[in-house]
Amino acid sequence: MKSVKGKVLEALLAGQFICRTSDEESFEYLQVAANERDIETQLNLFNRTLASSSSGDVLFCAYQQIGSSERRALNQQFKDISASLLPLVEWLVLVQESLGHNAPLSEGDLVRLNELQGVIEDTPAFNEALAKIARYPLFNSTATSIDAQLKLIFKRLVELGYLLKPNDDKQIFVATGKVDYVFDVIKYIDENEHLALSQQAETSATQGDLL
Repeated sequence: MKSVKGKVLEALLAGQFICRTSDEESFEYLQVAANERDIETQLNLFNRTLASSSSGDVLFCAYQQIGSSERRALNQQFKDISASLLPLVEWLVLVQESLGHNAPLSEGDLVRLNELQGVIEDTPAFNEALAKIARYPLFNSTATSIDAQLKLIFKRLVELGYLLKPNDDKQIFVATGKVDYVFDVIKYIDENEHLALSQQAETSATQGDLL
């Protein structure tokens, strides 16, 4: 039987994000200073280090030292993340606006698919925004119905680790800490790459491009 330490190491080295919502046992294990030091020592053997989001609510693995091979890998990861950001931001804005939330989706927040679908069906602007999001390569949907588009998007977000579906029989989803990590990436790009992605998303939403 695999130990908690073994499970944590395996998850981190596989590129998974650990938060209280996605894996409470592993998250609590890493809150113990001695366990964190032990994991850090093990990760260092692989030129890795334990990193966290700005809030500290999601933990993941990062390179300890960056050489040429690590830089190539990071460049590819950055390209992959950048390609996913726009559809993710648009989806987050759509959920926030359609459900009338004052703040963006965050770890532990519930999303009831049926409730979201009802609002989108009753609002042409949300209907159009959903269709646009569904067509992005990240989701690659050719479906024309709102029901099919939503189910494919949510299925994909579960696969990518942004959402969990605690009960297979219910269309209720829970946001993981990886959603919060998206905002850290946006902030990093804004500050270091001068892409102003968050400002662009806000401007687009105001102008009706997203909604």
